Amino acid sequence: MRWLLLIWLLIPFAAHAEGPVRLDVAASTIVIDKEDLVLSLRLDAPAPYRILLLDDPKRLVIDMKGLELDGTDAASIPGSTAMEAVRAGPFRTDWGRLVFQLRAPYAVIEAVQQTGGTGQGATLRLRLSPVAAEDFAGAPNAMSALWNLPLPTTPVVDPSRPQPLRVAIDPGHGGIDSGAIAEGLREADLMLTFGRELTEKLIRAGFEVVLTRRKDEFLGLEARMTEARASGADLFISLHADALPEGQAAGASVFIWNSQADDRASRQLAARHDRADLVAGLDLQGTDDQIAGTLMDMARADTQPRSEAFAKHLSSHLAQAGLALHRNPVKGAAFSVLKSPDIPSALVEMGFLTDARDRANLTNPEWRARMAQAIAGAVTDWSQDDNARAALRRH
Repeated sequence: MRWLLLIWLLIPFAAHAEGPVRLDVAASTIVIDKEDLVLSLRLDAPAPYRILLLDDPKRLVIDMKGLELDGTDAASIPGSTAMEAVRAGPFRTDWGRLVFQLRAPYAVIEAVQQTGGTGQGATLRLRLSPVAAEDFAGAPNAMSALWNLPLPTTPVVDPSRPQPLRVAIDPGHGGIDSGAIAEGLREADLMLTFGRELTEKLIRAGFEVVLTRRKDEFLGLEARMTEARASGADLFISLHADALPEGQAAGASVFIWNSQADDRASRQLAARHDRADLVAGLDLQGTDDQIAGTLMDMARADTQPRSEAFAKHLSSHLAQAGLALHRNPVKGAAFSVLKSPDIPSALVEMGFLTDARDRANLTNPEWRARMAQAIAGAVTDWSQDDNARAALRRH
């Protein structure tokens, strides 16, 4: 699955550098985290950047506006021996380029630039996961990577947001919890593939993205929310393609938190989702104490309307894209993964593996691309509306 051809980032920052941006080599790192490569590049100021993968040899290229590299020895970045080679130099007027020659094929699964406030610098953090040689999505050369792409634009300065919206994508299930299985298809595999494809769409749209699950591994429901919260996510989207008795459900649905949901399908799905944690010996059936419950309800007074607004945007974009929807596309359910009171959250049932048409769609790259584009469009519209409402609340 060649899911990532190019990540083209021109991300808005509240205060991107007007002058040269310097790379702090000593404070930067390249770390091997299990099978992943994690790059943390320390900068003295935030700046627009873009990423591309090139083939023959396999390289990760980072172009950054305003990056001044005179006298910079990028090969001295701590941990650079994880790469075949590291080079740096000017790319074109007012742009600098860092080139990391990879020892094996990788895919970019996370790209986040964290800012520390005015004058506090920034850190560009990338996570790469290994892929099969045939799945490496590098262009044959730098020029071919630039075909059919928009010209760079000046980042829009938005004082109301110090950094771009950050979205946590949560591919359901994984590892010993395969999720639904039908016709040899595992929900866990399908959702990880789509999660990576959606990540690419969102990054292209100018958002920062983190994946809660980056490989076929088990991750408890509470751990997924913890990962989203630790990453500073502004929005949480969980991805599923579940199973219900044949004929009971087909088409995409969007779920938001509702502890009182009494819809039969919602109850069945909630039981399936939460039961997955019991596979690893975790019990999520304990109730919140009264004080914690009250505090969470207070927090949800703000986040729940925002979750509902996102669900409406998403169902609208799915319908506009001509994607099949369940007859009641927006529902409430007591899914534990939606329980976080401080992050607007939604769970997308992309379809049901028990439905033949949904199975065909989920394995169709063109259909998945339309689904990913619809979700990215919904995130864009929701973020704009949410910012506007936030500005009104501040007044």
